[in-house]
Amino acid sequence: MGEPVDAAFKTTGSRWLQPVSECLGFPLDQVNFLACQLFALAAAFWFRLYLSPGHASPLVRHAVATLLGIAFLIFCFGWYSAHILTVVFASYLLILKADINNVHRYSMVTAMGYLTACQVSRVFIFNYGILSTDFSGPLMIVTQKITTLAFQLHDGLCKKNEQLTSEQKLMAISVRPSLIEYLSYNLNFLSILVGPCSNYTDYIDFIEGRHVSRRLRQHPGTCNGQNGYDKTPDPSPLNAVYRKLLVCCGCMLSFLIVTRSLPIKYNINSHFVSQAPFLTRLMYAFFSIQAARPKFYFAWTLADAVNNAAGYGFLGMDENGKPSWDLICNISIIGIETATSFKTFIDNWNIRTGIWLKTVCYDRAPKHRLALTFILSALWHGVYPGYYFTFLTAIPITMAARAIRKSVRHHFLGSRSLKLGYDILTWAATQLAICYTVMPFLLLAVDDTIVYYRSMYFHVHIISILAAIALHRKHKPREPFASTKAFSSISSSSSLSALAQCQPVHSNNNDKVD
Repeated sequence: MGEPVDAAFKTTGSRWLQPVSECLGFPLDQVNFLACQLFALAAAFWFRLYLSPGHASPLVRHAVATLLGIAFLIFCFGWYSAHILTVVFASYLLILKADINNVHRYSMVTAMGYLTACQVSRVFIFNYGILSTDFSGPLMIVTQKITTLAFQLHDGLCKKNEQLTSEQKLMAISVRPSLIEYLSYNLNFLSILVGPCSNYTDYIDFIEGRHVSRRLRQHPGTCNGQNGYDKTPDPSPLNAVYRKLLVCCGCMLSFLIVTRSLPIKYNINSHFVSQAPFLTRLMYAFFSIQAARPKFYFAWTLADAVNNAAGYGFLGMDENGKPSWDLICNISIIGIETATSFKTFIDNWNIRTGIWLKTVCYDRAPKHRLALTFILSALWHGVYPGYYFTFLTAIPITMAARAIRKSVRHHFLGSRSLKLGYDILTWAATQLAICYTVMPFLLLAVDDTIVYYRSMYFHVHIISILAAIALHRKHKPREPFASTKAFSSISSSSSLSALAQCQPVHSNNNDKVD
């Protein structure tokens, strides 16, 4: 985001804002995206105030949310929006016509197959998507929704209660959705462009006016569905929206001032790599990765604010009795920036995708759960080689981090000063490891990734592999793998706690041994 406008760039979306793009120096597709999200924010306030469940029927709310979402798709992507619409309608036909015992499998193959085909075409046909509009973001979000709904429908119609986990029971769908409900869930304007993916039952509760009241009844202290909160007006999301918009402003300012002055590609500049000392290259890599985060913070926080402005995303009352609007929050910035372990960092990054991977794969695979979840995550992200370098590099780093933590952490718990020193050291190590791991994710290409790793002398690979091997015999892991983060740490112990107790589940810095 924010690269100079390339004259060769071709967009299939609207060109109404071309003058704004040229004036600001931002690519037109990014200007269109931002315009739609700001319009969505205004529309969300209107939706909550004038199309509330008390003023409009669920059918009207579904229809308006769907039409606005489709309009955003067409405005941003033009005829490319047909890809998103095609997979949504095809998946609905599967839900209606396919054997209900296998509908979840058919939906997964259809949605993931179509997504992969589109991503392959962008990488190998359209030269890494540089010269064409990137519609893969909405397609990735729709893929999550399609598969989530299909698995939860299979839970509700095919499985007995004793076959389901407590969390699956809460989210099971016992009736096939109507066409308008299905389209609204997948294509609503609140989440069509950048997500996040939420559960179908939560979304339907929101549309039909049960979202807040249901969460309030689940608050601790409830007795027979009564806890006093049901007699008060629904809490307002305004404070949460204003706070998140303020965060967005800070992220945008950081992006304009810092991010654009520290380009990622400079890490593989031939002159820089050959002339700069190793520590200089290491520090530039660290700060350029830090500077790359604000655009993700901005997009996900703005999306969360849009949902909250419409009255969606209420989690419950926090421990201080104040309303929390973090039900579908996709990121915890404080958790990321203060993470003292690889696991904690990942726990707080792209949270809803971690929950999706756990919901449709990790919790359901009969064996090889971690391997299958890894494959699904890699395929969902895309086929850029850099993605796979990132995922493969994360494996030895996660194993080493777990082994080292078990071996040395207890030595630093004797005093506050030792613990503080340990936290500072592990914070620095975590941030440098994350920098090394995610660089290929941003560089994308094989050649660029190899240039970067060579400039770093593959030091993180070597250290992590040696540490994992050396400490493997000393400590036998309690779980098959620490990187089960995305799939087990947001598990029944945390996700179910959030559902039942209405408390935020994002990890803070670990005071426990992973």
